[in-house]
Amino acid sequence: MRYVSTRGQAPAASFLDAILRGLAPDGGLYVPESWPSLRPYLRENRGAMGHAGAAAEALYLFAEDDLSFAGAAALANEAYGPESRFAHPAVAPLRQLDGRTWLMELFHGPSLAFKDVAMQLIGALYGEALARSGERLTVVCATSGDTGGAAVEALKGAGAVDLFVMLPKGRVSEVQRRFMTASGASNVHPILIDGDFDDCQAILKALFADKAFAEGASLSGVNSISWARIVAQAAYFVTASYALGGDGPVNFVVPTGNFGDAFAGYVAKKMGAPVGRILLATNANDILARTMATGRYTRAAQSNATISPAMDIQVASNFERLVFECTGRDADRTRALYAAFAQSGGFDVPAAALDAMRGTFSAIAISDDETRAAMKAVHASTGELLCPHSAIAAAAAMKGAEGWNPDGPVVLLATAHPAKFPDTVEAATGVTPPLPAHCATLFDRPERADALPNDAEAVKRYVRERSRAWR
Repeated sequence: MRYVSTRGQAPAASFLDAILRGLAPDGGLYVPESWPSLRPYLRENRGAMGHAGAAAEALYLFAEDDLSFAGAAALANEAYGPESRFAHPAVAPLRQLDGRTWLMELFHGPSLAFKDVAMQLIGALYGEALARSGERLTVVCATSGDTGGAAVEALKGAGAVDLFVMLPKGRVSEVQRRFMTASGASNVHPILIDGDFDDCQAILKALFADKAFAEGASLSGVNSISWARIVAQAAYFVTASYALGGDGPVNFVVPTGNFGDAFAGYVAKKMGAPVGRILLATNANDILARTMATGRYTRAAQSNATISPAMDIQVASNFERLVFECTGRDADRTRALYAAFAQSGGFDVPAAALDAMRGTFSAIAISDDETRAAMKAVHASTGELLCPHSAIAAAAAMKGAEGWNPDGPVVLLATAHPAKFPDTVEAATGVTPPLPAHCATLFDRPERADALPNDAEAVKRYVRERSRAWR
């Protein structure tokens, strides 16, 4: 299995090389040269598979040039097995809400967000890759709230890794921030950027685009553009669809900003899992909803601050992978479209590609008021407390969207623990969600962070001064 760039001007890479690099040298995103198929035994043993088993299968199929099945299973067991840092043995348990609607709880990891599912595996993969090479790595990530905390929990204390986390100053919740700033780890460097998430993401891309800097720092990334994150997240779409699918497909509602989690569902479907339709649920930062409705992918002048801050994103990076797939894997066309996006801030999705996208995806934007109403309604009817991001999925399922006529079970992705947003949850439901026991000391630990301007050169200087991998 080799990996190619969506923009077609980078050499093919192995799985481990692709995840260590993050972004392809030509600015594109890595995708597999071909789609592997899940082996029949997964269907035959769906009831006993478990998350670690599904993750081992996906990892092996996408990394078979670098990992044996035994090696993939060992890494998956390290991330998700009995000794892992997940508070629930199922990792991503399903909770039934009504006759056909289920909630998939993805917040039982160490930072209480779905990003932990991928990051715990990435931490194990980095350990494997760096043990083989004997090298050090500089990991840089941009976060709208949850990616940074999950990266810190996965990589804090790693002897061969220095982690630099860029978060938008004042635009994440206090609990989210403390997962990044109160780790106490000397290899973790939180950076408060004077801007929004899209500014942080633009700086991240600028760092990777500077080839001399990227090479000098041995730069790698753990944002949703990392193919390892897509593979890890695809595993819970596999387990849920096999657990509930029977002889028919299972449909998913995904609260989304950067499109990585939703694309992981698409990957599971390409591998042969019984995934049906996927409803993209956005907040007021509705670039994906507008694209699916109009065919025009265009960013707004700035992102809107909402009560679901992890989704306050106007450039959905992983959408490039879907464009590549739905244009018939046409790298030249994809490169031209994204060149137009860089120049003018938008492009028209080719008609055939848009039809292909709509074959799997529907999309809808949900307002803050609708989010609050969904939080209140779900709590009143089921007793469940939802974080504002998870509530967007519930609101979208209630409201529906063009093309969204699911046949069979519907799974709502609960992407963060409600305790990460206590004020918002209490205002909507009247109930304050407590932090789980394993996070009880979060507010007792001292915070450490540095503030920097919205400037890529300032971030480069900061990294050079602190990275132990610099050469």
